[in-house]
Amino acid sequence: MRKLTNAELGRLSAEEFRNAPKLPVALVLDNVRSCYNIGSVFRTSDAMMVEVIHLCGITATPPHKDIHKTALGATDTVSWLYYKETRESILLLKDNSYNIVVVEQTVDSIPLESFQMLKNERYAFVFGHEIRGVQQDIVDLSDFRINIPQFGTKHSLNISVCAGIVLWEAFRQLEPGKK
Repeated sequence: MRKLTNAELGRLSAEEFRNAPKLPVALVLDNVRSCYNIGSVFRTSDAMMVEVIHLCGITATPPHKDIHKTALGATDTVSWLYYKETRESILLLKDNSYNIVVVEQTVDSIPLESFQMLKNERYAFVFGHEIRGVQQDIVDLSDFRINIPQFGTKHSLNISVCAGIVLWEAFRQLEPGKK
């Protein structure tokens, strides 16, 4: 058994990526403080063909050396916008027919595996600050609240890990070009 070479992977060029069909998904980073987490979210968003990332509040923006360290060039392919206030991002996404899905442990959140996405709908997944989570006023604006079940002593996942799990499930359910 041998590993595939880079040439065999069939990777898109940056131009091909920009023109390729995208997953009907936006990500909102609500005051994420770690540049490494932000870069990892960019990299995973590239892999899953995300439409756009909204960077909000204290969330750093490219170009930034620490974002670049984990994004490995994904900031050049994945579209992104910055909003001083997360609320502004959410209201714009709502105006553009996105379902706002907060990834947070709330009294009414449902497990990710029970959340059924519809192929003709658009979704914006909101991920919060590494310690405080998603702001309550943003939770209040959401259409859905989901969580990733956890069974150990910790009750949270690193945001980049959480985003990867949620994006994989979104891709599995909404894969572009799949009926």
